[in-house]
Amino acid sequence: MPAPPGVEHVVADRDSASAMTAALGDRAFDVVIDQVCYTPDQARTALEVFAGRTPRYVMTSTIEVYADLEHSGPVAETAVDPLTVPVRHGLREYAYGDGKRQAEAVLARESAFDFVSVRSTHVLGGHDFTGRLAHYKERIADGRPVAVHADPKPTCFVNDREIAAVLEWAAGADFTGVVNACSHGELDVLALCEVIAAKVGRRPVYERGESPYSFERYYAMDNSRATSLGFTFSHVSDWLEEAVACA
Repeated sequence: MPAPPGVEHVVADRDSASAMTAALGDRAFDVVIDQVCYTPDQARTALEVFAGRTPRYVMTSTIEVYADLEHSGPVAETAVDPLTVPVRHGLREYAYGDGKRQAEAVLARESAFDFVSVRSTHVLGGHDFTGRLAHYKERIADGRPVAVHADPKPTCFVNDREIAAVLEWAAGADFTGVVNACSHGELDVLALCEVIAAKVGRRPVYERGESPYSFERYYAMDNSRATSLGFTFSHVSDWLEEAVACA
């Protein structure tokens, strides 16, 4: 697909500071939104490349930074403070949530630019490249069993348009630090499957096991910091049926 007017594609090796520097030339930016920073090494590369090129840097992070925590209510940003997260550079592989935690830590400890980390919850919608919602929709529509835990716990979601709006808002704001991004409202995998069942006209069949949105522990975020800073979130019920239809 060709780039829209005013957009320029620049291709470079994300893991190479020298390659990125060469590709960018003398370009400078009002703000950088980094969608592909997954490890502390990539964060270090971003620091080397964008220091002096931008006053503001927004990193897309994830609810998975809280994956190792046990909590009984919506978890706030302070539960994982980037300034206290140990950093281990140079590992051959990082677990997704751990890599994001460490990437946040590297960027938060530097003063090369104003840093914001947007911790996104599970994204649903027509542009959900993970195929997780489609997994449930296809199985229910085909009459195949859906794997769920014996007592699945609630989580939170955001739709693709809303997380894009959060990133745009964070790019143009003046706050720094971490913000959680999720629509209001929580639901467990059974409630999600009921919405899907109503759309496809077939009752879900369950079996014991694991699937992408089935969790054994409560797994939702508190979005009150972003709300207090001025972002207005929708409720998951406002858009969930449309997301299911598009999956």
